[in-house]
Amino acid sequence: MPLYDCLMLLKSRIDKGQLKDLVGKVATHVYSRNGVLTDIKSFGAVQLGYGIKKLDGRHYQGQLMQMTMMVPPSFPKELHYLSKEDRLLRWLVVKHRGVKYGIEFLNEEEGRGGLRFPTGSLTTRDGDDDDEDDEDEDEEDADVDEFGRNRKIPSA
Repeated sequence: MPLYDCLMLLKSRIDKGQLKDLVGKVATHVYSRNGVLTDIKSFGAVQLGYGIKKLDGRHYQGQLMQMTMMVPPSFPKELHYLSKEDRLLRWLVVKHRGVKYGIEFLNEEEGRGGLRFPTGSLTTRDGDDDDEDDEDEDEEDADVDEFGRNRKIPSA
């Protein structure tokens, strides 16, 4: 199951009881779909860059919350009921892409055998002696790719 973040911007006037009720509602929905709620963060009150207009007026402040969860890919479509929630100003679901977890992560770690740096890294590799190649460094510095890294051209 993929990892998702659900960001919720709530009205600043709601109390902790209503906040817990809303988080509990989403958490119950996650568990009913055999998902796992991995993290809940509250960032507290935040000042908004512009007012968000709702039926009860404009809001220039809100409470920001983040819920991280592992749920089936069809789950974000099922959160449409949050659009009808009066306590929310805005909500957003973001998928973590390229994150390895579980057995995939362990298999990748076993095959790696340690840290390997890319060829364009700033560290020196085994077998490179600074004293031997002083004359050739000027020629190598002239051949630089678009990122400023040296390209080594194999000699024939």
